[in-house]
Amino acid sequence: MSTLDDARTMAADLTELREALHREPEIGLHLPRTQEKVIAALDGLPLEISTGTDTTSVTAVLRGTAPAGTGDSGPAPVVLLRGDMDGLPVQEATGLPFSSQVDGAMHACGHDLHTSMLVGSAHLLSAQRDRLAGDVVFMFQPGEEGWDGAGVMIREGILDAAGRRADAAYALHVFAGLAPGGHVLTRPGTYLSASDELHVTVVGSGGHGSTPDRSRDPVPAVAEMVTALQTMVTRRFSIFDPVVVTVGLLQAGTKANVIPDTATFQATVRTFSEAARDTMMLEAPRLLKGIAAAHGLEVDVKYVDQYPITSNDVAETAFVTDTVIDLFGDERHVAMDSPVAGSEDFSRVLAEVPGNFIGLSAVAGGADPQTVPFNHSPKATYDSSVLPDGVALYAELATRRLAALRSQADLTSSHPARNPATN
Repeated sequence: MSTLDDARTMAADLTELREALHREPEIGLHLPRTQEKVIAALDGLPLEISTGTDTTSVTAVLRGTAPAGTGDSGPAPVVLLRGDMDGLPVQEATGLPFSSQVDGAMHACGHDLHTSMLVGSAHLLSAQRDRLAGDVVFMFQPGEEGWDGAGVMIREGILDAAGRRADAAYALHVFAGLAPGGHVLTRPGTYLSASDELHVTVVGSGGHGSTPDRSRDPVPAVAEMVTALQTMVTRRFSIFDPVVVTVGLLQAGTKANVIPDTATFQATVRTFSEAARDTMMLEAPRLLKGIAAAHGLEVDVKYVDQYPITSNDVAETAFVTDTVIDLFGDERHVAMDSPVAGSEDFSRVLAEVPGNFIGLSAVAGGADPQTVPFNHSPKATYDSSVLPDGVALYAELATRRLAALRSQADLTSSHPARNPATN
């Protein structure tokens, strides 16, 4: 049987786990019930399991038992596979029979599928240890949704969990739209934007709304700032290197005829290159301080550095693409023309280890991927039929990459570089 056939035999168990996770979503870095489910699902496998101290993460290491290659090729290579586990503070409105039973929490971004796929790949690869030419680290991560769970796990040593630094790392992420169900979306270079935030407080002096001349009104200044940020994006940045600034929070005042002392707003900033990100960090505070000064007001500007660009290694993208086409056929592969404006803390892993962030469409059959509710919507749905595909892809990426890494090490050890001094 092929890897995909093996994965398909697990479909019922994968769906059962996915639905159990979906019914009981947890938010943030501490997901005790989710952790319990994952550990129970891994029970009996030949894994070295550890849990986080600052999160309820689960790390599982599988030691491959494939015969060593020829020569002294050094320590076994290592591949890391990531699955995030946390939900979102969203009230579910899908009407699914396995809808969230937790008020105000939902797996609206498909992390229940990621976790189930990673569990499935642990089972599949454990049954094929004799094919593994190295070790696999399964990274079950809490806190992807704005909590920097990947950063916490890196600080706790996930990249060296097998005893040496991982050689390659891969993460699958389901999409509720973008492409027909079952299609795999790859892209070299920038796949997802960097994500930062602006936190701005303008300080004036309040008074009666009928006599603004006797006050220093912060509201017009904030209104000007919001507009000026949009103008700045169109005048300071190339249209071929876009920047997105969205003000999602704006607060001022308590009553129509009262001028407030302060006005505040927060904005998310998305950039797709390091140059644009650096420019935004410098120029946005300068612009806002200039506007405040022109109004005779004080302003506190905090530019909050959040997540870097998720950038895929070019060679790894070629490897992933070949693997996808071998597994599913060319018709199910999508080479993306442009990146997605979402952001991911898996970017921190890819900054340390070459690898890939890979999209997998989980749109239900017959639905229009361009109009269905997208990730984070209370109505976003994900088709469980893609679970075996994710398991098979995880397993094949690990197996093939480990084999290639071992072959490369064997070749290097068999044909060491000649010392120029002895030529």
